[in-house]
Amino acid sequence: MASRKLLLLPGDGIGPEAMAEVRKLIAAINENFGSGFETEEGLVGGSAYDAHGAAISDADMTKAMAADAVLFGAVGGPKWDAVPYDVRPEAGLLRLRKDMQLFANLRPAICYPALAASSSLKPEVVEGLDILIVRELTGGVYFGEPKEIIDLGNGQKRGIDTQVYDTFEIERIAGVAFELARTRQNRVTSMEKRNVMKSGVLWNEVVTQAHKAKYSDVKLDHMLADAGGMQLVRWPKQFDVIVTDNLFGDMLSDVAAMLTGSLGMLPSASLGAPDAITGKRKALYEPVHGSAPDIAGQGIANPIAMIASFAMCLRYSFNMAAEADRLEAAISAVLNEGLRTKDILSAGMTEVGTAQMGDAIISKFLALSA
Repeated sequence: MASRKLLLLPGDGIGPEAMAEVRKLIAAINENFGSGFETEEGLVGGSAYDAHGAAISDADMTKAMAADAVLFGAVGGPKWDAVPYDVRPEAGLLRLRKDMQLFANLRPAICYPALAASSSLKPEVVEGLDILIVRELTGGVYFGEPKEIIDLGNGQKRGIDTQVYDTFEIERIAGVAFELARTRQNRVTSMEKRNVMKSGVLWNEVVTQAHKAKYSDVKLDHMLADAGGMQLVRWPKQFDVIVTDNLFGDMLSDVAAMLTGSLGMLPSASLGAPDAITGKRKALYEPVHGSAPDIAGQGIANPIAMIASFAMCLRYSFNMAAEADRLEAAISAVLNEGLRTKDILSAGMTEVGTAQMGDAIISKFLALSA
């Protein structure tokens, strides 16, 4: 069997603790099923800055480019608040996205039945929630130029960020959204701010044209992004796939994540374009949660988002859909049995630590795979 090459980038804070559970899972899969996963490890974020003076080294970027997929933990923390802007911990993730050309970010918001009561919304609003937000990841205001702070004199400064989108960038992210919708409920909602932004006008036009040309079988709705944020907390189950730009996608996906009860529960995938010859995509998988330095090293972090990110890796990078389904079913089954990390603990449930939750999910996955 051909090897499957993974680069593990645990990062900072709780990243290494969550990644340790995926490392155990990979070992169990190799041992029990001979799946041929090979792993390398590297540094990213603050840990990379401490070692190399950069948020990710050129050597580790080379490893990322050569891997079949990258698993990423989390970066950042107060320790690095004063480092120069261009080498801040988050710059490592931005470089990975840019150099690997990971233009499509897939962020599901799924409410497990056992956790419906943990959401800040009423259980009937979120129970059975299954949304997929498709965010354009390599364009827009985060990468547009000019991006600078200008000294105007007399104690005044001007901060400039530029929102820029070209037609092809909008076409390709819309295509991803429409194709994924065909595997779900066949509905896409495109969100922008065409009422006040020229980039939003172009976004709306290009998505509409792409829909008419190739995806007319998919139901398409348009919604202003601020109205979309309101509707996400009003009645989120009206949505199936949401496609939006980099800035609005960043904000709306965090709103959607909190509907489920905890940022510690949700995974994400960032994908590049298919290779013209092999069809393979560059890919990076990461939990939605941050580095949570306040609980790092205590063994209480929730590893579910990191494990679910590996499930997405199985699905999108290795065409192992059955294994991904079983891993996601194992997560749901463990939650149904009442095991909870501190962030999702509720009355009557059993509190467990990071390693115990990981072990329980791995055990359930192996049982479901027998």
